[in-house]
Parts: sequence; C-alpha cells; structure tokens
Amino acid sequence: MPSVVLDGDPVPSDGSLPDASLKGLGERPFGVYVHVPFCVTRCGYCDFNTYTAEELVSRDGTATASRDGYADLAVREVRLAGRVLGDARLPVRTVFVGGGTPTLLPPEDLGRVLAAIEEEFGLAPGAEVTTEANPETVDADYLKRLRDAGFTRVSFGMQSVRPHVLEVLERTHTPGRPQQCAAWAREAGFEHVNLDLIYGTPGETDDDWRASLEAALEADPDHVSAYSLIVEEGTRLHARVRRGELQAPDDDVLADRYLIADTMLEGVGLHAYEVSNWSRGVDARSEHNRLYWTGGDWWGVGPGAHSHVGGTRWWNVKHPAAYAARLAQGISPGHAREVLTEDERRFERVLLELRIAEGCPLDLLEADGRAAAARAVAEGLLDPSAHEDGRAVLTRRGRLLADAVVRDLT
Repeated sequence: MPSVVLDGDPVPSDGSLPDASLKGLGERPFGVYVHVPFCVTRCGYCDFNTYTAEELVSRDGTATASRDGYADLAVREVRLAGRVLGDARLPVRTVFVGGGTPTLLPPEDLGRVLAAIEEEFGLAPGAEVTTEANPETVDADYLKRLRDAGFTRVSFGMQSVRPHVLEVLERTHTPGRPQQCAAWAREAGFEHVNLDLIYGTPGETDDDWRASLEAALEADPDHVSAYSLIVEEGTRLHARVRRGELQAPDDDVLADRYLIADTMLEGVGLHAYEVSNWSRGVDARSEHNRLYWTGGDWWGVGPGAHSHVGGTRWWNVKHPAAYAARLAQGISPGHAREVLTEDERRFERVLLELRIAEGCPLDLLEADGRAAAARAVAEGLLDPSAHEDGRAVLTRRGRLLADAVVRDLT
C-alpha cells in the first residue's frame, strides 16, 4: 500500500492504457506537449511546476536535477510513449513546448526532442511546432537555430509594457525586448508569432493596459493571448494580497480590460476564436490549444505534465529528480490517472467547446441545459442565429460571463 493517498488511480509501471482508450487512436487529432520545468527566477504570480537552479540542490549541495541532459530524459519518455501507443500511425499534428522557460535549453536540445517525436510517430504535413520563449533568453541567432530545428511558431511572454506592472508580477524585461524578439522571429522565418499579455495586475490602469496592447500590436504578431490575472493560492502574489499589501483584481475592472482588449484587437483584424485568444485568420490559430478544447488526444512529456488519450487522463510525478529516477528504472513517470465517464467527457466538451468561436452542439446538453441555453439567448449571452442552427455560441457579453454560462448549461 502507498504511504500517501494518490489523487487518482495508480499508473501501471509500463504506462499501459486501457484497451478502450486506445480504440480510435489516430482517428482523433493527436499532439505532444513537452514541459521544460526550469526557470532563472520564479515570478510572483506563477504556480506552474517550475524550479530554479537553487531549488534543485540538495542540503549537501548536490544538484538533484539540471538542464544538462534534460533533453535525453524527454526523449526517453517519447520512446515510452511509442511503446505504449503501439503501431498506430497517428501522426502528430501539433507539438507544444512549454514551461517553465523552454528557451533556457539550447535550440539543438529542443530539436532532438522534436526529432524523437517525428521518429516515433511521424509529423503530419504542415504540423504546428510551437515553443514558449522568455524574451530575455533569446536573440536573433537563437531564434534562427530554433527555426532550423523545425519549430514553426513561437510564443513570447510579454505580460505588460509598463515597468511598474512587471515589477508587481516579478517579471523583468528590457524595454522593447518582446517586440524586438518578434521582429527577430520573423527574420528567422517564423510565420506565426504570438505575444502573451496579462491584465488586471494590482496597480495597472486602463491606460497602462492600452499601452501594453498598443506596444504588442506594433510588433505585428498574428496571434495575441490575453489572460486576466488569477491570484493563485501558494504564490508570493497571493501572500501579498492576503497581507493587504496589494488589492485583489476587481471583477468589474477585469471585464472592462477585456472589452478594451477585444475592441483594440478586433480593430486591427485579430479576431477572437476563443475567449482569451485572438488570431489574424484561421491559419494563425493555435492548433495545439484547439486540440485541447475539442477533445483531441495528447501525450504530455516531462515532470508534472498531463496527458489524455481516449478518455484516460494521467499526470506525471512533479519533481524533476523523481521524474529522472522513474525513467532511469525504465518505468513510467506517471503519478496517477483517471478514466473519465461518459458524463464527465460530455461535461468537459461543453466546458471547453463553449469557449471557442464555433461553440458547442446543443444536443450535448440535457433538457435543463437546453432550457438554460434558451434563457441565455434571451439574456444576450448566446448568439440567437447559432442557437437556431443547433449550437450554443457565446456573444461578446457571454464571453465575459463564460464560467457562469457553463454552470447553467451543465
């Protein structure tokens, strides 16, 4: 018996999946997520599974894990995925490298992981291959090498253009650096460039937010993600809010900031295709994120990474040292898993598909949900013409209240 209660069922040591989950593999879109858990410093608002170098040193001063050799570990898990998923030719439609700070690794290391994915599963023609990037960790040469390694899309964490806002978030950018990185990425041959922004930081004003949007748009990205700040429990930002040093984001202010963003982005041809994401046309959408939102399959590589195949969801051990130890023993790094029921899968479809521009089919809803959808149309939260066509599609006002609409429909 384990000494602690797992937050799910145990993952078999060989990582094998239920036969029912493997049924139809390859018929659904398939992607790979690669988690790189390293950061130079930890941002005050971040609750992701990340580690600084100091946090990966034991009491006797020995490093428990490091960036060196991490690509080899990731490749080992890719090989494990190949064994578990068997002979299915999927192929992989999207690869997304996130973190952490993936660009702390050399481009050649990221390229080796990508090459292993291609060798195991094959890459679909025109596959989207994305990495997140901290603007302070890349330059023109790095981005050229990254493009040469096979990456097609890059997402820069910009957050804000205002120094006092970045200070609260504990982010550091050289002024203009994210915009310069976007230009370097274009010169390197990247067709698709995203900038990530955050609104609602304590101390930010409407004018600060407009300035951040204007600076982002001057870089001419074909995709912008804009997320409201969430004060996650356990973060340094949460502690500061709890002590009264900073005010928590106000819902009405967040709504106003969202409308500012939607107006400015739509005004230059970046259209909302998901609640928090805008793109310049269909080709510029994040296909990897759409795979998540539309019930596709994906294998998550790395410490703490989550995976989903055919209704089975599992997640890896979180600490890089534990992850490395599992792989060294030739066993799955999976920590725990759950097999979703049909009702749970239906609920998740409504939850996720309602967020995208196409919405979700009304026939996914039970009788109470369909009645709630009719009320939402009357209240201006769902589009009436889409409702007549059998789909629940959020209006602009509905996007502001998306969570409440989902609760009513499910």
